[in-house]
Amino acid sequence: MTVRGHAGAAASLGVPLIGSNLALIAIGISDTVMVGWYDVKSLAAIVLAGAYYFVIFIFGTGFGNAVMPLVAEAAGAGNDVRVRRITRMGIWISLLFSVITLPMFMCSGSILKFLGQDPEVADLAQQYLRIAGLGVVPSLLIMVLKSYLSALERTAILFWGGLIAVPMNIIVNYCLIFGHWGLPELGIRGAAVASLSTQMISVVVLTVYISLFVKRHALFTRLWRPEWPVFVRVFRLGWPIGLTMLAQVGLFAASTVMVGWVGLKDLAAHGIAIQLASITFMIQMGFSGVATVRSGRAFGSGDAHGLRVGARVILAMAVCFAILAGMVFLKFPEPLTGLFLASDEPARPAIIATGSLLLVYAALFQLVDAFQSTAMGLLRGLQDARAPMLIAAVSYWLVGCPTSLILSRFVGWGTPGVWIGLIVGLSCAAILLNYRFWAVVLPRKTRRIA
Repeated sequence: MTVRGHAGAAASLGVPLIGSNLALIAIGISDTVMVGWYDVKSLAAIVLAGAYYFVIFIFGTGFGNAVMPLVAEAAGAGNDVRVRRITRMGIWISLLFSVITLPMFMCSGSILKFLGQDPEVADLAQQYLRIAGLGVVPSLLIMVLKSYLSALERTAILFWGGLIAVPMNIIVNYCLIFGHWGLPELGIRGAAVASLSTQMISVVVLTVYISLFVKRHALFTRLWRPEWPVFVRVFRLGWPIGLTMLAQVGLFAASTVMVGWVGLKDLAAHGIAIQLASITFMIQMGFSGVATVRSGRAFGSGDAHGLRVGARVILAMAVCFAILAGMVFLKFPEPLTGLFLASDEPARPAIIATGSLLLVYAALFQLVDAFQSTAMGLLRGLQDARAPMLIAAVSYWLVGCPTSLILSRFVGWGTPGVWIGLIVGLSCAAILLNYRFWAVVLPRKTRRIA
């Protein structure tokens, strides 16, 4: 396949995959924006609750993400039986993880207070999490089914499903947060109900689609039947992927805690900047998913040349987008920040000023984020997970987090110091992961194919 062919294949897979990722983050952003219109204290609470939820959720997605490279390799080799077994066991593990973690949402207020957060904000966050936390069950099932469909390069349903889910979530938010159309005014709890409802409907839509249009694998027939060797394989690949993603997302969650020590207005501004940066992060995660699928299928079919060329093409596409996103953040920081706040909010000028500064830092780490997330996806496609896990742990927690803490607390730079630490951690990960892929894993895998 030519370079143009690789770019076309990556785009046809990536556009709906990125669209589905954007739909996922749009649900969280719509919650944040509409709760921000309700009041600033609820905005700070949902920022805190969102970080808490995402840490647990992102670790659980490791098992769903493990399904993607395994199914891609099996599909590339034409092994339909293995495709079915891998996906089923991914469903099993995700359900088990969901049940185990539910108590953490029920007791979230006490945990947040222990971490030094404002008691009133922590109580509001718990009200949200006791409802939204139930959504971890359908959300993780969605991730497994999404990985299965992505590995088969059938991503259109993911895009259209997300396109329907976002306006539905906004409508339910409008009704339940503010109490419109005769429904009760639930505030932050209304946003939680909206998200849970959207997730439940989304998993039903994907299940029906697979049952009707992907009959080849009979995915849900005898779903109760265990395949223990495959279960172990998915688990062994999934937990380091989960920990790798947890290391990165945990760094951002830790940054939220550190900013929470600074003050309420800084926390609100930080939450807005994080939400905006999350949009570009989810697009980069789309490129990472494309890298996983394309490298996994190339390896499964024994195409060493396609593996090398495809990796270069996907990396180039991710970098080009990162440059564009950084330019948008630098050009329009104040209008972007203002979208999240009511026009009559007394703290609006102070929050916009801080948020606009943070978007400058967000623009700076776009490029390094593109390099690190794409390299992570390529390594995952080749089922290399444990070394990236160690790289992530060192980069984010031994480099990035201490840098944020030192600059914000001891040097006295406050919230900007936290964000500089994020940039340092991401840069370290980008360098080490790219070295791992291009200098170590790719030569080894191409020799194996040969």
